Amino acid sequence: MTVSKMTWRPQYRSSKFRHVFGKAATKENCYDGVPITRSVHDNHFCAVNPRFIAVITECAGGGAFLVLSVHHTGKVDPLHPKVSGHRGNVLDIKWNPFNDFCIASCSEDSTVKVWDIPPHGVLKNLTVPWKELQGHSRRVGLIEWHPTANNVLFSTGYDYQVMIWNLDSPEAVIKNPVRTISHHTDVVLSMSFNTDGSRLATSCKDKKIRVLEPRTGNLLQEANCKNHKASKVLFLGNLKMLLSTGSSRWNHRQMALWDQEDLDVPLLQEDLDGSSGVLFPFYDPDTHMLYIAGKGDGNIRYYEISSEKPYLHFLTEYRSHTPQKGMGIMPKRGLDVNSCEVFRFYKLVTIKALIEPLSMIVPRRSESYQDDIYPMTAASAAAMSAEEWLSGIDKGPVLQSLKPGSRVPDSYPELSSGLGSKGLGNSLGTRRSQSRPGQLQLAYIQDQLGNKEGKECRSKTSVSNGQDPTLCSPPKTENEVWGGFDLRLKFHKQQEEIRRLREMLNQRDVRIKQLELEINNVRNSQGSH
Repeated sequence: MTVSKMTWRPQYRSSKFRHVFGKAATKENCYDGVPITRSVHDNHFCAVNPRFIAVITECAGGGAFLVLSVHHTGKVDPLHPKVSGHRGNVLDIKWNPFNDFCIASCSEDSTVKVWDIPPHGVLKNLTVPWKELQGHSRRVGLIEWHPTANNVLFSTGYDYQVMIWNLDSPEAVIKNPVRTISHHTDVVLSMSFNTDGSRLATSCKDKKIRVLEPRTGNLLQEANCKNHKASKVLFLGNLKMLLSTGSSRWNHRQMALWDQEDLDVPLLQEDLDGSSGVLFPFYDPDTHMLYIAGKGDGNIRYYEISSEKPYLHFLTEYRSHTPQKGMGIMPKRGLDVNSCEVFRFYKLVTIKALIEPLSMIVPRRSESYQDDIYPMTAASAAAMSAEEWLSGIDKGPVLQSLKPGSRVPDSYPELSSGLGSKGLGNSLGTRRSQSRPGQLQLAYIQDQLGNKEGKECRSKTSVSNGQDPTLCSPPKTENEVWGGFDLRLKFHKQQEEIRRLREMLNQRDVRIKQLELEINNVRNSQGSH
């Protein structure tokens, strides 16, 4: 008789994020006295980048939002200047992912406005936008920037239309979108792009989830699940999956996981609780962590996502007694890597008129940079222009390392490397250098710098791996590496010189802004006398 041995495997899953914990900021590091909007719209109401935090505020007559420096913590002046150019309540705000001084807002006045924030913040009420987009016939409830193409903005409103805008258009008031998508039969509740922006997922009040080709507007997939009423939908990075949050047939809060190529039946459905607040999902493609925050809740659940069954792995839950009305998210490039911070929320606590930063931290004993929890991440550089994207090109995001001292890549790396000074001039001819008088001289200096680099750099391969293609790469072949130490020494000296010149340019840029502000102050004071 043969005895078969049973192999016992413990139900334990190894994960470096198993012990992630939430750490709320101290009172002095919060933003106190912020008149947060009382709107019942199910949006985040807050947008954050490494320089500024913007929050929609309650105001009488028209709509406004507040823009503060991220370092401006503590008590906020009740008379702090606002961005107040809308005639109706502001419903959504989003920072341009490739320009920390550019923010878009949409409103009940049926317009979308794009604002140019001064480098030193909003020092007086801002009422004149850089661009105004007029195309919707009813109030506009949601806006999203394209994740890889520069100056491409999507908006949707209560006219059930999704409109695509090219902000590179020279007009200050743009009345015709480049495309209008009309597949929805009710209000669009959320929009989400995949990694390269070639797919757009939407959830709609008609209970359907749709996957669209955003450039042409073609409908690729449609889900009509009777057991799941989706309110928010999210692409899960490169996992080729969608996550939706909503409610079940019995009004339990629920989340569902879908195969993006087949929306007939969800891969997974999980009921959470019986509360009524909308569930906001947030996904970090670098760590594959999913955060679920409920409107009106004080807790945040977080999970780890895998591409194989059971797909969803519950980690733990952050609990607090202060309910959140909305949430802002800091981009990865703004996190504190020295404290192993992997995600940061900005909780809007209406009952206390407070914005509370909340850091998600991986506990590590070592104080050195942790490469395993910080892979290459999306940079603040566009992979292509709006014109390229509209012509039919799709590109993944430009990536960068979060390691302190790493270079930040330039926009349109293939253009700058393939066209030399002309390409670099195009990438530098962005909206800020066009709209600010002091930038012309700066752009010229940078253009000359690009010419110098282009002559010195013979290998001009263009890859979106977070490295700056205008910089030479170090010798890689055996002959190059061992053929002479002198070659590598010269290379590193050249890199240091280029970095030094760029830092000098940034300092000049700041000085130009200061002089412009002083000139404006002198003119204003003379005009008042």
